Amino acid sequence: MVNTHPMWNKFPSIQSLLIECLELIIEKTAIENKEIEKTVTDLIVSQGKLLRPTYFLLFSRLGTAAQGAHKKIIAAAASTEVLHLATLIHDDIIDEAKMRRGVETVQSKHGKDVAVYAGDLLISVYFDLLADATDSVEIIKLNTLSMKQVLLGEINQMTNAYNTEITYEDYLKSIKGKTAQLFELSCYEGAYFGGCSPEVIEQSRSIGQNIGIAFQMLDDILDYTQTPENLSKPVLNDVRQGIYTLPLILGVEKDEAFLPLLKKGEHLSDSDLTALLSLLQKNDCIEHAYDIAKKYIDEALASIDALPNHPEKDVLYSLTKSLLKREF
Repeated sequence: MVNTHPMWNKFPSIQSLLIECLELIIEKTAIENKEIEKTVTDLIVSQGKLLRPTYFLLFSRLGTAAQGAHKKIIAAAASTEVLHLATLIHDDIIDEAKMRRGVETVQSKHGKDVAVYAGDLLISVYFDLLADATDSVEIIKLNTLSMKQVLLGEINQMTNAYNTEITYEDYLKSIKGKTAQLFELSCYEGAYFGGCSPEVIEQSRSIGQNIGIAFQMLDDILDYTQTPENLSKPVLNDVRQGIYTLPLILGVEKDEAFLPLLKKGEHLSDSDLTALLSLLQKNDCIEHAYDIAKKYIDEALASIDALPNHPEKDVLYSLTKSLLKREF
């Protein structure tokens, strides 16, 4: 039996559904090549938070159709996690990342060839799960559009690598695609499959997008604030790769002293990175970035509070509020 992250121990009803999702994904990824299969299975059970299927499941339980469509809902919820995992493998190949969630990445441990095949396998499983969940052309189109938006978000980020003139609007456009899109999809599909009212289904879109935007902003803030022991990726890894995220963008807009350092591009030394951190602290950039992320969480919380009364609404609210305390 697979296990979920300990954070779900206090929510046994959701935890049992997440375990069903994981077991279904593992079943779907069974292939003759055991190296690829084990690689994917190890990634699936690597103690991720499973936030996307969780939001799917919580929204599905706000409606009236969840009990009568259990297998389809589990398959659809599982598909959101599979697509997310495929994007993680994709990101790690491009970034040549060695660690993910505190463990060695697929591409680092097994090489890029295995990583590419593992990612391809997950994409095929994603569509397999969708086929089990729905025959709606509308939903299939929605998923393909979401995949495209994720890709465009990543392309926008790549296009702006080492761009010292990147704006907040550029950054927001990128994270709306690469991160917020999957949260939006998860919330919307959960409400849709759960048979929620048209009003709740429409609200779910903005809730998911605001959560996804804040989630990525907080993840980017961690790149500047956490020690290597507490973070699942190297500290200041984004800056070294020319990915200038919210705190640094705010800093460049406020203080020209950042520019001589950033002009060094990929040749930034450890002392240069220390100097960048000092400038960020001097200009209160991390605090400002956190305040911006909080505004998106507050918008999501207000929208959740406006949803019809339901036991799962309280879980939705507390989960979303807890994202402000991210340390993972």
